[in-house]
Amino acid sequence: MLLIPAIDIKEGKCVRLRQGLMEDSTVFADSPLEMADQWVEQGARRLHLVDLDGAFAGKPANAKDIEAIALKYPHVPIQIGGGIRDEQTIKAYLDSGVSYVILGTRAAKEPEWISTLSAQFGPQLIIGLDAKDGQVAIDGWATLTEHNVFDLAKRFEDDGVHAIIFTDIARDGMMQGVNAKATADLAESVSIPIIASGGVTSLDDIRAVAKYKDSGISGVITGRAIYEGSLDFAAGQQLLDELTARPTQ
Repeated sequence: MLLIPAIDIKEGKCVRLRQGLMEDSTVFADSPLEMADQWVEQGARRLHLVDLDGAFAGKPANAKDIEAIALKYPHVPIQIGGGIRDEQTIKAYLDSGVSYVILGTRAAKEPEWISTLSAQFGPQLIIGLDAKDGQVAIDGWATLTEHNVFDLAKRFEDDGVHAIIFTDIARDGMMQGVNAKATADLAESVSIPIIASGGVTSLDDIRAVAKYKDSGISGVITGRAIYEGSLDFAAGQQLLDELTARPTQ
């Protein structure tokens, strides 16, 4: 199971938001590339990038920063989300060296769109499902939909996407602990990998997620905790490796 550091980009800087609010952001670094350097040096085996400006604008706004990271680290899988709402943007990111594109708002608004994309891009698509009390949210968490997170996850599994990132909105950026049980429940309902996101604050949260190692959770995204110091990234990945290691024959 992977511990995946989040690099959220706003106006060319690495920031973190509280509960998805653009006006409640903290700048942690002036250069996203320097943050990528730091996490790769500490043993990151995948990077989670988010174009925050793009997420709210509906089109990419920090593509150059993202491409610079992909160019420097071709051996590290990179997943990018934020403002990816058409085939042209998907292709541009994949051509730049990004491994996976994360689709959120449009996927939830128009699930049939994923069906049309799957033949060309399916194995490189990750669907971001942000939910509050089981209901999927869109538009940078501004709007709750009528979609149930389990129903959409099953539909996207049938479309052949690579994985689903599940974020518990109520906990993200609030340092309240990860909702491991809800993530595991979702993982057990589908056969594709589920990546946990939202609320990882400490090694205790790593232990909580690791308890469900057989559920289908493939990774855990962490953000504010590794920036504010409540979680040491290298120690977190080491602990995950120890707790989720498969016994040798």
